[in-house]
Order: sequence, then structure tokens, then C-alpha cells
Amino acid sequence: MKKCLNDSQMQAVLHQEGPMMVLAGPGSGKTLVITRRIENLIKNADIDPSNILVITFTKSAASEMKERFLRRMPTEGKRVTFGTFHAVFFMILKHAYGFRAENVIREDEKIYLMREMLHSMRLDYEDENEFIQNLFAEIGLVKNSRIQLAHYYSTNCGQDVFRQIYKEYEQFLHRNRKIDFDDMLVYTYELFSQRKDILSAWQNKYRYILVDEFQDVNQIQYDIVRMLAASGNNLFVVGDDDQSIYRFRGAKPEIMLNMPKDFKDLKMVNLSVNYRCPASVVKMASQIISHNRERFEKEIHAAKKGGLPILIEKFESQREEYEKVLARIRKGKIPYSQIAVLFRTNMQARGLMELLLEYNIPFTAKDTVPNIYEHWIAKDLFAYIRIAKGSRQRRDFLMIMNRPKRYLSRESLEEETVAFDVWQAFYSEQPWIEERIEKLQRDIREISRMRPFAAINYIRKAIGYDEFIKEYAEYRKISAEELFDVLEELQESSKVYPNFDTWFLHMEKYKKELEQMREKGNIQEEAVTLATYHSAKGLEFDVVHMIDVNEGVTPYKKAVLPADMEEERRMFYVGITRAKEELYLYCAKKINNHEAEISRFLMEADIE
Repeated sequence: MKKCLNDSQMQAVLHQEGPMMVLAGPGSGKTLVITRRIENLIKNADIDPSNILVITFTKSAASEMKERFLRRMPTEGKRVTFGTFHAVFFMILKHAYGFRAENVIREDEKIYLMREMLHSMRLDYEDENEFIQNLFAEIGLVKNSRIQLAHYYSTNCGQDVFRQIYKEYEQFLHRNRKIDFDDMLVYTYELFSQRKDILSAWQNKYRYILVDEFQDVNQIQYDIVRMLAASGNNLFVVGDDDQSIYRFRGAKPEIMLNMPKDFKDLKMVNLSVNYRCPASVVKMASQIISHNRERFEKEIHAAKKGGLPILIEKFESQREEYEKVLARIRKGKIPYSQIAVLFRTNMQARGLMELLLEYNIPFTAKDTVPNIYEHWIAKDLFAYIRIAKGSRQRRDFLMIMNRPKRYLSRESLEEETVAFDVWQAFYSEQPWIEERIEKLQRDIREISRMRPFAAINYIRKAIGYDEFIKEYAEYRKISAEELFDVLEELQESSKVYPNFDTWFLHMEKYKKELEQMREKGNIQEEAVTLATYHSAKGLEFDVVHMIDVNEGVTPYKKAVLPADMEEERRMFYVGITRAKEELYLYCAKKINNHEAEISRFLMEADIE
């Protein structure tokens, strides 16, 4: 065993009784440590394998760890329990309440139910799917953080609306004996709190508990694990507070940082050797993350010596930035499967994806990348353009007639085909509205003579669509800035097209290729990986390209509070430390046609 373990790994592996926290930085061999410790407990401490519980965050991580352990101990390994938090807690609920798979509400059921609630409450949102996903995320946050509903303030809708939605959703679950994934945690916590006999039985069953990726636990998961481990406190947690990046799901590094207070006899060990990244990457990552205050101080050393220097480049525009990434991918000799392009938000992937599709370079996207051409703002702009190209279909006019506000009624458009003179005649007794229809007709004529870029600019400024966006954002109590980002990106994407037809043809081609790519999913073995920092966590690649390393993107513009900024820094740290050989960082002088500064994180690394 000693041959392949360093001193700190050995210290963790040989630990037997009592609580231990293993600080495991990127590429430090945490899976090796967990599997070897289980082996040591069984072989040298004579622990019954059925008394060992290993908890991970994803099914794939649980399967991988189990397979690795079975290769070392095929017989005993079958008796060790490996599972995700949800799988383990659902198993406990099955024994207590007789729950079965059909008691877990399906995703499509949840969405249908939420849609029905919104319609019955007469709530109307432009992007209903996005709104529904945001609501479920908030419901999950309330449950996982054990916040009282009366003390939670929604970021997606009014307080009364959110509370009504939450209560109706819970009533539906109870009436139909259904639970969602968050309830698996809530019910287990309540069960253990109220039934000490059941808790005691599970404590006797699982006397040794190991938790992987501990920095990702939320409050309720931590509370349940503490209860389960309380009889002997044989809790062995492995994680990295510097890689805690799921605050939006209730995970926060404070849970890990406070563990020494919760367990007075806690032993700590730092896996201080990074076997993945070159020395230059380890040095840069350490410099950047050291600017966070809420963290365990630690020294990380690179096992690899030398290596290529980190390359940082500035470009005039994002398009030039992405073209450089593409040139490097095409020119290099690295297999596509060992190349990743990372970014802060999934919206950033669109421009790069279009280029990859154009050059027929296979790629797989770890995140769902929304098609910006299907955004409701894009649909508004396209309705204006279709009318300018000659469409007189009622549905096109209905979309834009009050964007901006013209005080036109749906009843004024009775026929499926719109005639301007008939429309004006409807308002013959209201000349001020008649004049608005006249102006719309003049505006349509102007647009018909323009290139796409100028047309969008005209719709925004001359017609007043920007004003509509401001009013809409104010009404919805959401950030206008995000909506303007969509507008800016659409306008920027139109720049290279000489007329509407070529732009629309490109959109159709892009949509079809995007659908084909999604159908192939992750079955393409030789493909470049596109991923946000969140979804890249746990992965590693020979070559990593990080795009748009600019202020407002990374760190993201919404990060205002110190806790938010520290999480942004941790995300960037995660991105950097995916690189096994080469790391390229790119920034643009303009993001969505606005002046942009280089990210403060590069300044903190003393690199410009």
C-alpha cells in the first residue's frame, strides 16, 4: 500500500476511529484515498463491510467508486453500501414508510402541475419553461436550507405569489402520496428527529460513514449525516472548500469550515500534492484562491515539474477570440476528447458552437445551451422582420403591435390577414391610435430596406423596443440588463449577414445541427468538450481553453456581496485546475458590443 501513497494520503487511509476531514485539492487522489481507507477498515480493523456507507453526489461517481473498490476486493465490496445522498435516504424512507419508485414525482408531472398552477393564477411569463425551472430551484432551496417559508423572499416573483405556489405544490404532493427529490432529505431529517428508535437502528447498521465531495453538502444533508454518525462519530469526509461552487443549491463552504467546531476531536489532513496540473497552473490557481478569506489555509504543490507556460491573449472581439480557439484546436495534435473549452455561463457557448459547426468539428456540450434564436426577444424581432419582408399574418402583428405600447387591441385584428387600411379604419374615431398604425407602417417600410444589423438597431432605438424591455423588466421585477444582453448578442450575431434571407438560412441550419448534436448526446467519443465551470468540476483534460475571462463575465456581474465574489473565484479556480498539460486564457476588449475589462482574477495572479 505504501508504494503508491504519499504521507498525507497514508495518514488518511490508516485513520480508523473518530471523525476526520480530508482536504483534497484538485488532482490529489481523493478517490484513491477513499477506496484504500475502506480496504484498510475491512482488512486491518476487522470492520464488517456491511457496516460501511459511502455517500457521493452523483450516480456516476458512486458507480465508479464501487467498481474501483470491487476490483480490489471483489467479495467484500459487494457488501459495502455505495450511493448518492438521495439513493441512501430513499432507501431509509422505503423501510420506514413503504415508499416505492412510483411515489417519486416525475419531472414531466412536476412541470405539468406547475404550468397548470400558473395558468389558474393567471400568471403570464414570456419564457414559461425558464420561469418554472427557476421556481423549482427556489422551492428546493427553501427545503434544503430548512428556511421557514415566511422568511424566504423569492427572486423570481412576488412574495405572496411564491408562497401560494409553494403551498399548492406541497398540497398536491401530500394528497397524491408523492415526494420529490428534496422531500427525500426533508422526510429523512424529520424521521430521524422524531423516531430515535429508527435512527438508532440505522446508526447500528452504518457505523462507518465516508462522504465524498463534502464541500457540496447543503445544511439538511449535513444535519442528517451528523445524526446518522452520532453514535460513534466515525465520519470521514473528503472535500475541498476551495471547490465549493453550489451556493445556489444551498451548499456553502461555511458547513465545512465550521466542522472543527461541531466535532471537537476532529482530525484533519491536507492532501497537498496535485498530480494533475503543471506547476505553472498550480502556482497560478493558488495565488488566485488565496484572495478568498473564508477558507482553510493550505499549501498545494505540483507533482509535475516544468510544463508549458500559461498563455493569456486579448482580442478586439469575442468573434476573434473564438476563431483563435478554433485555430488552435484544428492545428494541434491533441485528440478532440482531451480538449475542453470552459466558460462561466451556458449563454457564452453559442458563438463558439456556431464556428465549430461551421468547420465540422465534433463537440459535446455538458450543459443545455439555449438557442438564442428561439428566445422570446428574438421572436419579437423576427416578427418585425417578417412583416418588413411582406408577411401580413395576424399572428406576427399580434406579437409586436404593443411592443412598444401602442394601445392596440386584439379585437382590432379580426382577419387572419392584416390590411393596414382596414386596421386604421377600425380606429377612425381615435385618430391618435390611427396615427400609431400609420407610423408602424412607415417603420416597416424603413426596415425592409436595411441590412439585419441596422434593422435591429432601428427596431431598438427608432421604434422604441429598448423602452419596452425596460418597462417589461420593471413590471416583472427582473434585471433589464440580462434582457439587453440577449438583444446585444442577437444584434452582434447579425453583423456578418448582408440580408435577412442569408441570416434566416443560417438560423435554420444552426437549429438543425444543434438538434442533431443533442440527439448524438455524449456518444461521440472523439469530440471537444464544451462546459461551464460548474459542469466541468471533477473532469480533467490535456488542454483547457477558458474564454471571456473578463469582468462582468468571470466574475459574473451579479456577484456583489463578498460571499458571491468568493464563490466566483472558486469557480474560476475549478476551471483552471482542469488542465493536465496546457492552459489558454482568452479575453475580449468588447463583450456584446460593450467595452470590457480583463478579469480581476488575472490581476490577482499577477498576469496581464
